[in-house]
Amino acid sequence: MTSTNQRAELQQQIWKIANDVRGSVDGWDFKHFVLGTLFYRYISENFTNYIEGGDESVDYAALDDSVITPEIKEDAIKTKGYFIYPGQLFVNVAKNADNNENLNTDLAEIFSSIESSANGFPSEQDIKGLFADFDTTSSRLGGTVENKNSRLAAVLKGVGGLKFGKFEDNQIDLFGDAYEFLISNYAANAGKSGGEFFTPQNVSKLIAQLAMHKQEKVNKIYDPAAGSGSLLLQAKKHFDNHIIDEGFFGQEINHTTYNLARMNMFLHNINYDKFNIVLGNTLIDPQLWDDKPFDAIVSNPPYSVKWIGSDDPTLINDDRFAPAGVLAPKSKADFAFVLHALSYLSGKGRAAIVCFPGIFYRGGAEQKIRKYLVDNNFVETVISLPPNLFFGTSIAVNILVLSKSKNDTTTQFIDASGEEFYQKATNNNVLTDAHIERIMGMFDSKEDVAHVARQVDNAKVAENEYNLSVSAYVEAKDTREVIDIDELNNEIAATVSKIDALRTDIDAIVKEIEA
Repeated sequence: MTSTNQRAELQQQIWKIANDVRGSVDGWDFKHFVLGTLFYRYISENFTNYIEGGDESVDYAALDDSVITPEIKEDAIKTKGYFIYPGQLFVNVAKNADNNENLNTDLAEIFSSIESSANGFPSEQDIKGLFADFDTTSSRLGGTVENKNSRLAAVLKGVGGLKFGKFEDNQIDLFGDAYEFLISNYAANAGKSGGEFFTPQNVSKLIAQLAMHKQEKVNKIYDPAAGSGSLLLQAKKHFDNHIIDEGFFGQEINHTTYNLARMNMFLHNINYDKFNIVLGNTLIDPQLWDDKPFDAIVSNPPYSVKWIGSDDPTLINDDRFAPAGVLAPKSKADFAFVLHALSYLSGKGRAAIVCFPGIFYRGGAEQKIRKYLVDNNFVETVISLPPNLFFGTSIAVNILVLSKSKNDTTTQFIDASGEEFYQKATNNNVLTDAHIERIMGMFDSKEDVAHVARQVDNAKVAENEYNLSVSAYVEAKDTREVIDIDELNNEIAATVSKIDALRTDIDAIVKEIEA
């Protein structure tokens, strides 16, 4: 079976489990149990693979917990960031799940033990609370302990039956793909509330390529609104030949989504010492100051979300916002995220940020921020994307590419919103690899392409009141039919002549009848 077919079969199986087992539980609520179980299986097998070290004579799952010495445990935690006793492994819990009357409480204790194993070690913050949303005592699983255990056992058995192959051969990629498949399907089926935290893989791929373009080596990559981590992980997936020295960094405001992002890192085989995802409000409680600057920044922040803005007089003196001399409007924080990203960007790097189109042409504070960005030559490219690419919204968004190392004083505008830039799908439009390649080709060359791409001098942008809308500079193709007026007049004259002749014939026939 090819890897593509294997992946397709796995996705079909895992979505069937997710739907069959959840029963009357809302799919969006039930996602924690399926995703959490998948994660539990992954770290169990990952840890087992580490302990056994390829020695076929060692069967870690068959060992008794009592043989584990404190030295073995400490060494493992220093490397993997956590510890799982043999009896706590997914495979051992799953095989006895149907007959375990204490399954829900046993799982709760196991998850607590795994998290607490990192206490006092450098990995503590990366492991802490990972299973917080996998509440095995939740009433969503059923009204009685028996009902809860029955549903938990079904999920364990379902996930346990998924065929990931030999762990060291391909399981890492398949686990990560299965996880992202589940997240994307839950987001697609949950409407706006679900789609907010997930950037579709095809869009993530374009954003990652823009941020990493022609950088064979970056110090680290950062997402100030990390969501489920899908944007950060695209950098790993598509730039394995590039060196990301210090790993993946992000901040996320939603606790549940923050946990999803950390799980996602582990599921893509990124060890705890190679990522740092933190919880908090990026705009008013920015973290990771000590880790900046970043050579690559990717982000899909929430569109036009409200923030405290000018109600906090100290923010105008914040290093992120002070250079622009004005704060983003309280009702629309979009440019607050843009300025935050810019302040975290290194002198050689790029930031690629998904933006709501309105911020590029509205007046007031947003116009003043655009003036700051253009006058200081930070805007490299603005790309208009097709509509209906994202879950929960049909808006045709833009991508803003920022750079602090431009060698000219122009801004590039690319109109990639036309039908030739997307493929229609069942629920959402899709950017294919061919579409991404075409966009990246224009981004790289900076050459003008009629009705699609144009390089504009910043002085011209200033004359146009710092309007950064793509439509203000890239003339749309005229798809109206060209009509030859002379030819049309001749056709009309011929038609009139035929009508006159027909009327004459009719008049003659009428006269004959009347006679």
